[in-house]
Amino acid sequence: MSKRRRGRGRKQRLPQDPVEAGIEALTPEGRGLAHVDGKAVFIDYALPGERVLFKYTRSSSKFDEGSAVEILASSVDRVAPPCEHFGVCGGCSLQHMNAAAQITAKQDALLNQLRHFGQTEPDTILEPLSGSTIAYRHKARLGVKFVVKKDKVLVGFREKSKPYIAELKSCKVLHESVGERIEQLGELIKGMEARQTIPQIEVAVSEDKTTLVFRHLKPLSASDKAALIAFAKAEDLQIFVQPGGMDTVAPLWPEHPAPLFYELKKYGLRIEFQPADFTQINPEINARMIDQALAFLQLNETDTVLDLFCGLGNFTLPMATQAKQVVGVEGSEVMVVKARENAASNEITNVEFHAADLSADLAGYPWLKQTYDKILLDPPRSGAMEMLKHLGKLNAKRIVYVSCHPATLARDANVLVHEFGYKLIAAGVMDMFPHTAHVESMAVFEK
Repeated sequence: MSKRRRGRGRKQRLPQDPVEAGIEALTPEGRGLAHVDGKAVFIDYALPGERVLFKYTRSSSKFDEGSAVEILASSVDRVAPPCEHFGVCGGCSLQHMNAAAQITAKQDALLNQLRHFGQTEPDTILEPLSGSTIAYRHKARLGVKFVVKKDKVLVGFREKSKPYIAELKSCKVLHESVGERIEQLGELIKGMEARQTIPQIEVAVSEDKTTLVFRHLKPLSASDKAALIAFAKAEDLQIFVQPGGMDTVAPLWPEHPAPLFYELKKYGLRIEFQPADFTQINPEINARMIDQALAFLQLNETDTVLDLFCGLGNFTLPMATQAKQVVGVEGSEVMVVKARENAASNEITNVEFHAADLSADLAGYPWLKQTYDKILLDPPRSGAMEMLKHLGKLNAKRIVYVSCHPATLARDANVLVHEFGYKLIAAGVMDMFPHTAHVESMAVFEK
């Protein structure tokens, strides 16, 4: 490997000349890993097996960072990015890698975490769940910035590793109702008096409607409201405004908007939600994920099931169509109310929902004193460490763990397997976030 300049202290300027390196692996963040003079370098836009010229972008005592500027020997997995903004926009990190290779890399990342930190391996490696890689994203938060020097309002995701909003014409991963209107949104806001006080737009795409929530730091004028309403009518959108916290989100047009919802047709369910509610961003993979989870739970009409981190009832309600009783627990009181409303609107009576902070002490909760045959949990990135001692005592026959962070899944798997006597019978990934390094996975544990 080529040598980098020596004598470079942490406070000295980074080398300006490109350096050659061989890429050994892909990091969990989707960057190429190389070693130069024995020091690890994480290189953006580089793939395993490639030789690249890269420029240093950052240096620390333990590792350096860089960005590929020329590919000297290309990987067979390299493809032309589908989006012209890839490399500037920070919304995607793997568009230069073909979709099959992306999902394989994510599967490898999951299995490596389970081996190294979980000290276990699944009996069966599940076939990855994958789907459309374009226009898959139905939820997003877009940044907004009026740039005086450009006399332009930028709408989109932030630039890679920078605080600035990327200058986008379109977004290929967003649902077309928004992804193809990026420039229109910028022009709309530029024409408003509030062009400098709208910092973000929340996107929520329903089965039949797209809703945009405009956050504004100062009250909107009558003319600005009229501009938003005219845009909503012309583009067949629903517009909400948000002057403060999440509890201030309110419809602007129409005054009485149609409910947002997604359907789980296999179960005859319609799940309604508000624009700012948490829902899975990829409805295609969400539906297949639910099918897989229920198949592994092997539910029957005698089962009582516990659903932890249940949200709106995304898993709870489908499970209730196959089990005797399902108990859903969620940290947000607001989401619990909405889950109950979804159960009622779908005429499901064999469910109950409770609010509880699942990262705190849960002693004394009556739902924890019940007996459960099966358990499903879908925790945040921090995992379910506080719940594990209770899961061990509940002694359910099967646990399905849906994870959005392989490291915390592996940590929790270690406890379930080595302390509570569960066996990891299956695990695999789901490509909920194509073109990103984000890994969504599912693991199945059995007593």
